[in-house]
Amino acid sequence: MNLIGYMEERYPGLKLIPSIYNQWGTGIHFCLGENIYQLIENKELNLKMFRIVYEQNSIIFNELFEQNDDIFLVTNMYKHKKKEKCIRKLKVYQPFLKCKNYLKQIQVKTYSYPFEIAEAEGYEMQQFSLLCKPRDLRVTELLKAASNEDFPLKPKFGGYSIDYPDVFFINITKDIIFFIYDDRGCEVIALDFKRIRPLYEKYHDWVEEYKYM
Repeated sequence: MNLIGYMEERYPGLKLIPSIYNQWGTGIHFCLGENIYQLIENKELNLKMFRIVYEQNSIIFNELFEQNDDIFLVTNMYKHKKKEKCIRKLKVYQPFLKCKNYLKQIQVKTYSYPFEIAEAEGYEMQQFSLLCKPRDLRVTELLKAASNEDFPLKPKFGGYSIDYPDVFFINITKDIIFFIYDDRGCEVIALDFKRIRPLYEKYHDWVEEYKYM
């Protein structure tokens, strides 16, 4: 199974770009960090807030994914068409794979730049996907890197110069998609709300909004 075939069958019309919650009829939008500001009075990073965010993301991931589930790890890399020609999958995947042989199995497809900006035609999106299992990944480090987008913290995703990579976890065993957009929150969508209802009920205090068809 490849990513395109799965998405066309199970999530027709959905674009794997930020705000998947707004594109789909069944999902949960979580607000993370307990409304604690990222900086303290002397403008240093509030590491307590980041520890809370890391823990919340780990809890959500572990509720949604089991070690033997089949998943796609999908990464969007945004780049200049002419200035940056090389494929840089290693910068996102290599540090977070337990077995480097998986690097040979990564698929890539190039799309038009998905955001409305001036001169968007000069940019493009490379979408990488890897079929694997959570047990094959350094999940804790991946979740931290996704949360660290706007701040000088490690681990950090590599990538191109124009935008931070977006990473999606797609559980094809349970038909659930999990996306951390940054330290402020994350989105979960599903084909069936029954799959994510326990998450909603257990962590209702973290829920920004939810919807189901």
